[in-house]
Formats: sequence, structure tokens, C-alpha cells
Amino acid sequence: IKNDSRLEGLIKMADLTINLAAICTPADYNTRPLDTIYSNFIDALPVVKYCSENSKRLIHFSTCEVYGKTIGSFLPKDHPLRKEAEFYVLTEDESPCIFGPIVKQRWSYACAKQLIERLIFAEGAENDLEFTIVRPFNWIGPRMDFIPGVDGPSEGVPRVLACFSNNLLRREPLKLVDGGESQRTFVFIKDAIEAVLLMIENPARANGHIFNVGNPDNEVTVRELAEMMTEVYAKVSGELPLEEPVIDVSAEEFYGEGYDDSDKRIPDMTLINKQLGWNPKTPLKDLLETTLT
Repeated sequence: IKNDSRLEGLIKMADLTINLAAICTPADYNTRPLDTIYSNFIDALPVVKYCSENSKRLIHFSTCEVYGKTIGSFLPKDHPLRKEAEFYVLTEDESPCIFGPIVKQRWSYACAKQLIERLIFAEGAENDLEFTIVRPFNWIGPRMDFIPGVDGPSEGVPRVLACFSNNLLRREPLKLVDGGESQRTFVFIKDAIEAVLLMIENPARANGHIFNVGNPDNEVTVRELAEMMTEVYAKVSGELPLEEPVIDVSAEEFYGEGYDDSDKRIPDMTLINKQLGWNPKTPLKDLLETTLT
């Protein structure tokens, strides 16, 4: 979409525009912050503008990272309120977006994504743009990302599933950033696509909404994910796990200076279930077997 003279004409011809264009690999956020901000905000502006000016519907892909850190992450680890769902379950229209300081450039991605969301919402309020915003929560499945030197450049760090898959295929220990304590939920790409199809097919129920698309039942720490993937890969490959299957590394060593992370991302699924009747189906172990086979 960048600097392409055909963009406005194509949007005029279409009934619906779905914008998935983005730099969305965590290793890039603090090493390529300018490219990250331009990709996720500046380059997306014409898409929003042309949809609004030509009265075309827009489905825009954002990210669960717009939520940033949970309120619970600022409480002491042994604080009883950490167990209360309202302090870590993320709700589209209520949860605040809490980012780290400016020097932590990892938040360049989340901040750019949040700002384009706000602009889309404003276009809807002021100029009647018909829109739906999608906030994916770690969609994973076969053919995701790349294996450095095989599916893409020899240098680079893909997202966690592809990163761990790369280590398993090369019989290298899985690297756990800062002990792998961050918690994530994972949803099967096939389930997620069903959610997007429902948005496409039900504009009256989807327009004007922001939807979490994730699977809160598939919540694990990154360390637990590494352990599960090691077990599943041994099963599907027939290879015995390494004697030391994981190693701990610092965030600075792995991602470079300026990295920061969110602690826990659990999506509230109330809105998408109410509006579109969608619920994810695939348990984490099943989708890992499908992906690694």
C-alpha cells in the first residue's frame, strides 16, 4: 500500500477494504522504530482516508498490544487484587492502554496501532465511516512467519511460535526471554478466520465495533509454551528432546536495547460472542500438533 498510485482506485472499486499491512514482529519494534511507526500509522492513513471519502467499509487489523501493560502488573506480586479479573482481563471498550516510557521503543508498535484506531474511530464519529477493528491475540498455525535462512533472510527474529519452531528444527535450545514469565493466550488461525468471515458477512452487527479475537482458554506462560512445543515436537518428529531444551536470556541480549514487554494478555470475549456468536474451538495442544506436524 506504500506509495502506490492504484490505492484510491482500487478502494473505489471495492465494496470492502481489509487492511492487514503492518510491520508486526517484536524484534523490529525497538530496532526499526521509524519503519514500525510509519508502517502502522503513516502508511495506513491513506487507506482510512479513501475509505471515508468514498463511503467504503473498512475492516482494520490492529493488535492486542494496544492494551500494553495490565493494571495488575503494577501491583505487588503477592497482592490479592492480582487475582481479580478486572485487573488483567482486557475488554475492548473499557480497559486502559498503558505503555512503557518513551525510551522503551518497543512500544512504538502499540502506540502507532492505537493512534490509527483512534483516527478510524474519529472518522466513524465525524464522517460516518463504516468500520470494524480487529485486535488479534496471538494467532498461530501452519506456515506462520519464517525460518531464518530457509523461508526468509538469514538474519532476523520471528515471533515466538516460529522462533521456537526454528530452534526445534535446528535442535537448538529454546531461548526464554527474562525467564519466559510473560503470559499469553494463543488462538488457531482457522478459528480466527471464522471470526473475520462473520465480520465480513454481518456488517450491521460488526460496524462500529472493536473485537478481541483470541482464546482465553489457551493461556500459558512463554516457558510453558516452550515445554509444550518441545513435548509435541518430540511426539510428531520421533526425535528425543535435548538434555537442556531451554535456556534463559535477557531481553536486551535477545531483542536489543529499548525492549519492554506486557505481562499478561487475556481477552474478554463477551462482545464478539454477543455480536457475532463466535467462540474459539481449538485447544492449544491440538493446534500445536497441527502446526508442528
